[in-house]
Amino acid sequence: MSTLKISDGVVKDEVLVLGLTSTNSKGGIAIEAGDMAIDTKTILSQLVDMGATGKADEITKLPGSHVRLLVFTGLGKKSATYTHETLRRAAGSASRALAGNSAATFSLPAKSLAEVAAVAEGAALGAYSFTEFRGSTKDDHKAPLKTITVHSKLASSAEAKASVVRAAVIAKYTYLVRDLINTPPSHLTPDSFTKKLAAVVKSAGGAKSGLKIQIWDEKQLKAQGFGGIIGVGQGSANPPRLLHISYTPKGKAAKRYAFVGKGITFDTGGLALKPALGMEAMKSDMSGAAAVSAAVIAIAELKLNVAIESWAPLAENMPSDTATRPSDIITIFGGKTVEVLNPDAEGRLVLADGLMKAQSSKNKLDGIIDVATLTGAQVVALGTRTSAVMTNNQEFSDDFLAVAAQCGEQFWPMPLPEELRASLDSPVADLANIGDRMGGMLVAGLFLKDFVNPELPWLHLDIAGPAYNEAKPHGYTPVGGTGIALRSLVTLAEQA
Repeated sequence: MSTLKISDGVVKDEVLVLGLTSTNSKGGIAIEAGDMAIDTKTILSQLVDMGATGKADEITKLPGSHVRLLVFTGLGKKSATYTHETLRRAAGSASRALAGNSAATFSLPAKSLAEVAAVAEGAALGAYSFTEFRGSTKDDHKAPLKTITVHSKLASSAEAKASVVRAAVIAKYTYLVRDLINTPPSHLTPDSFTKKLAAVVKSAGGAKSGLKIQIWDEKQLKAQGFGGIIGVGQGSANPPRLLHISYTPKGKAAKRYAFVGKGITFDTGGLALKPALGMEAMKSDMSGAAAVSAAVIAIAELKLNVAIESWAPLAENMPSDTATRPSDIITIFGGKTVEVLNPDAEGRLVLADGLMKAQSSKNKLDGIIDVATLTGAQVVALGTRTSAVMTNNQEFSDDFLAVAAQCGEQFWPMPLPEELRASLDSPVADLANIGDRMGGMLVAGLFLKDFVNPELPWLHLDIAGPAYNEAKPHGYTPVGGTGIALRSLVTLAEQA
């Protein structure tokens, strides 16, 4: 991972990153150099000759006089101030484009501490690559930017230094989420997932940092009545697991939250086998589990005064002679029965176990959040960059949406219409795992709502589209795992 620094001194790096904006519809452009003094006259004419426009995600490189390379990253239309997300994405685009370089200084129009933090975070998030499984072609891929320096007049302040430290922590654990998502299912099973996270918890300080970890194996899950996790995982040669990571701060916690993340390490659809086209992306079906597990460790590293319990129900959904059949009935932890009409609607089954277990804790919760790549209907409704939020508590939802907007993650509120709940009724069990196909994202949310105490503030985050980027990279977002939801979860804890 890149080293992240802040400075207001002389630029020592060979690469300098500056902002570029469009000033009018006729192709006018302007340089946004932040706190850096730049002689722009000659440079602007060169940029015009290069066809630079200043639009978002555009990168233009020029040889420099005092530095080896000048890099201009698009900020879009010229403004007196730029949103934090505009700065974050511009910095991310630049750091992505600078793979193969050793170090770069970023001088973008960041006047406040929050803007400086956005530049640092975006640059760090953009400097990511995943080459663990490359062999003969590994050397053909340029290494990410090694050192990132944010140039700012605020550099000497303790707050600015702290914001850069925070950005480094956010990037570190976003990388962890991305790495887990990008790891092929041959190397990431429910068991290996728990072992990887156990190693991360240990390296983060373990009990000394307030972290504890507990893992249930398949025998314990069956004996204790986790019918959802067992039902989904029983068709696989790789048995299921339940991973619990908790963080307890020193002193009295301001709030206590539970995070529950869907952890299907590979989803074939079970006996409701998916089409071959696109099935390779189902290695990302554990994105929610990765996000909640990494978030609690990040919160511990930041020493936030909030207690967190993360639960990751992990299973591999495979077709075999032992797999759950359509019409089978399973019993969720706590006793509620579910008729499994579609084995490919499996995420909600493991989440039901996770939600029920999280609420059985002796510690009173202030809120519970589940995170899941749950439905294809989410992608149909909101596309591949906007996730859905469903809730039983409007205030909790509003708080989360404000936090998400602040940290640049796109979420949109969706309803839970009561009239759709009847479609989940079963003639032989307490409820079925599927209902009306139209509004399928909302029906899945209503299913989960059945497993949440109505008095407990609850959020359901469906991240099916945004969790895995199959298109081109953009801003600080790479191809593959994105790490969506981690930043919002951490920021929610900060603001609590």
